[in-house]
Amino acid sequence: MNLLSSASIFGFFTLISRILGYLRDILIAIFLGASIFADAFFVAFRLPNTFRRLFAEGTFNAAFIPSYNSSKLKSKHTGKTFADDVLSLLVITLLVIVSLAEIFTPFLVYLIAPGFIAENIKFNLAVEFTRITFPFLLFVSLSSFFSGILNSNNKFAAAAAAPIILNIILIISILISYFLDLNIAKQLSYGVTLAGIIQLLFLIYFTYKFYKPNLKFNFKISSKVKFFFKRLLPSIFSSGVTQINILVGTIIASFQSGAVSYLYYADRVYQINLVIAGIAVGTVSLPVLSKAFKSKNFSKVSNIQNKSIQLSLLLSIPASMGLVIAADEIINGLFGYGSFTIEDVRLTSKALMFFGLGVVAFALVKVLSNFFFARDNTITPFYISSFIVFLNVIISLVLFNQIGFLIIPIATSISTWVGVLIFLYCLQKRRHLLLQNKLFNNFFKIIISSLIMAYALIVLLDKFSSYLDYSYTYKSVYLLIIVGFVGIVYLISCYLLGLLKIKNYKTN
Repeated sequence: MNLLSSASIFGFFTLISRILGYLRDILIAIFLGASIFADAFFVAFRLPNTFRRLFAEGTFNAAFIPSYNSSKLKSKHTGKTFADDVLSLLVITLLVIVSLAEIFTPFLVYLIAPGFIAENIKFNLAVEFTRITFPFLLFVSLSSFFSGILNSNNKFAAAAAAPIILNIILIISILISYFLDLNIAKQLSYGVTLAGIIQLLFLIYFTYKFYKPNLKFNFKISSKVKFFFKRLLPSIFSSGVTQINILVGTIIASFQSGAVSYLYYADRVYQINLVIAGIAVGTVSLPVLSKAFKSKNFSKVSNIQNKSIQLSLLLSIPASMGLVIAADEIINGLFGYGSFTIEDVRLTSKALMFFGLGVVAFALVKVLSNFFFARDNTITPFYISSFIVFLNVIISLVLFNQIGFLIIPIATSISTWVGVLIFLYCLQKRRHLLLQNKLFNNFFKIIISSLIMAYALIVLLDKFSSYLDYSYTYKSVYLLIIVGFVGIVYLISCYLLGLLKIKNYKTN
């Protein structure tokens, strides 16, 4: 398997999903604005969508793939039995959760949005929409199971493409509702659940070649399955540490007017870089790393570790520099229109700049945690991730009154960098980190290429500054041209320095 090509495939489809999600948000803003219907839908969508982002970014895989590969090494029948047992227990558990949520929806909405209780109409709408959207949790969780089967067989395209279905269905729901004069928010809610069903069927179809599901409800749980579910919750917390930090930051930011929106828009931008540099690399490297460790091929383990770190740095370092240097132009070009004022651009770009300082750390956390997950160890990453979140909360709360909402991206970046250092220390202390001299040589080459790109970016931003001004209508076009050009400069520089040779990323 080749990490570069697999990560490119995964990153491409995930990037398409994020772009469609951006288009979906624009349409919701156009047709619903900030109405009570919009507020009710966003609350109803918040919980299942949070689970979607957590599961889609490899948390389920982190626990499932090592155990599944270990079972398959014994025999195909053992692997099949393990998968059937996990699927059966997963279905029962999710059905119970969804049923309880449907019964106690008002209490759930109160927990998510306690402020709605003062507005009876908005609260009732949120309850109604939540009851419609919540089954999505069942379908997206089962989709993650089938994605894990595909990923363990080094098939990443279908699993990465599946989330695109959600955004397509929601976009279609908005347009149909508009032309047929239906309740857009309600149809969006139905669209969420419909998308979950289609996504699940889509993945079952592509998985059928490798695994034919057989549900068994005999309630006999093997020790292997118990071990898997015991590790699932820590893996969700560990792999989803960035998303958890975002959620924590949003709660804290809600005490400052406009801050939640600034963080949301900044998050939409840097998450695109994180998807490619961290999530894609982490997702495609875990299956082969797990198999190499199970077969005790430590030469291959070292090879995969070094190549996954190098690929993550290759993608995240230039992204980090670009976000820091061009934060203002990026936010201005993407969102600087209509009611999004110059002051909004300024504050959002500052948040993006501070998030940009942490992009490399966000990506490395995803990759380094895999070095534990491949060894069936989800507890150590859980402890480290818990400390990252704790440190983030402490810094944010202590300095929020002095600095304001900008302390949230600052704290997120600082705490994650501290987490990277702790990961490296723990891996080195346990002799799990098998680094090669070639990695350090390539690291300096990546820095050189990134500095060349950064210089080109600074020159172009200065030269075309008048075309990137807030008042210029076509500023987004010039932004895309500049980003595309400096991206080509970076790729050429990497190619000349020998960083883009396909053979450099083969895992065998």
